[in-house]
Amino acid sequence: MDDAERLKRGEAARRKVLGDEWVNRSAKNRNAFNAEWLDTITRSPWGEIWTRPHLDERTRRVLVMGTLLALGRWDEFALHVRAAVTTGGFSADDVKEIILQQASYCGVPAGNHAFKVAEEILRDTGKLK
Repeated sequence: MDDAERLKRGEAARRKVLGDEWVNRSAKNRNAFNAEWLDTITRSPWGEIWTRPHLDERTRRVLVMGTLLALGRWDEFALHVRAAVTTGGFSADDVKEIILQQASYCGVPAGNHAFKVAEEILRDTGKLK
């Protein structure tokens, strides 16, 4: 597979996982400074990793949310929680279980913050009443 094919596959995977709205908004922010970076992330994690056949998309989403929680990358965690509940078929209970699992290994402060971030998103998306 060449770089053009990786970029094409990555774009499709990114749209499927994050949604057209997010990807379109990101594309509007593309400029001479960040264009190479955007192409790199579209080709690499999206075009090479997310499209691999062994793990299904749901498993990859769980792994990404858990990893972002563990690393304290809250903006990206929020992005993937929102995508999971809006385009990935995840329920509030699914997100809760991911946070509980990760907090057992990452600590109470990470769990506290993850619940705060996720709850705001779940309320905003109508997944939590």
